[in-house]
Amino acid sequence: MLEAIAIAWFLLFFGDFLSTFCYHIPEHVFGSLHLRTHHSWKKDFRHYAILTFNLQVLLDGILGALPYLLVAVFLWPFSHVGVICGLFLGQFHVWWRHVLVLDWRTPKLVSFLCQILFITTPERHWLHHQKTNLAYGDIFTFFEQPAKTWLRWLRLLRLYLRHSVSGVQAD
Repeated sequence: MLEAIAIAWFLLFFGDFLSTFCYHIPEHVFGSLHLRTHHSWKKDFRHYAILTFNLQVLLDGILGALPYLLVAVFLWPFSHVGVICGLFLGQFHVWWRHVLVLDWRTPKLVSFLCQILFITTPERHWLHHQKTNLAYGDIFTFFEQPAKTWLRWLRLLRLYLRHSVSGVQAD
C-alpha cells in the first residue's frame, strides 16, 4: 500500500516537473499551440478541460500528458496500482483545476490543505490563465520559482537565437 502511494506521488511529481519544464514553459516561449488552445481569451475552458474534439486542443493535452505517461512507463514495474492511481489523480486534478469557470470555489479547508501540500488550486490555475507568466506547475506550486527562472532563460535564448539568425541573414 505504501509503495503504491509513493509511486503515485513520484509519478505526479516527476510528471509535473517534466511537463512544466520540458513542455509547458518551452511552449509558452517558442510555440503557439498551447497559448492558442489553452490561454486564448476566446476559449471556454470547460470545453478545453473536460471534453473536446478539436484536434489542436487534443494535441496540446496529449503533449502535456506525455511526460506523465513516460514516467508511468518507467514506474510501472514497481507498482501497477501506484501508476494507475497516479494517472487517475493527475486527470482528476486537470478537471478540478478548471472548475473555476463553473463559478465553483475551493472550500477554505481544502485551500488550506492544498497550500500546506503545495497543490495547485483552481483559483491559482485561473491566475495562470489570466497572466501566463505566473502560477506555473500543473499540480505542484513549488515549481513556481524555478519555472519563472527557466522562463527567463528560455526568453533570453529566444532573443539570442533571433539575433543570431538575423545576423547570419544580414551577411
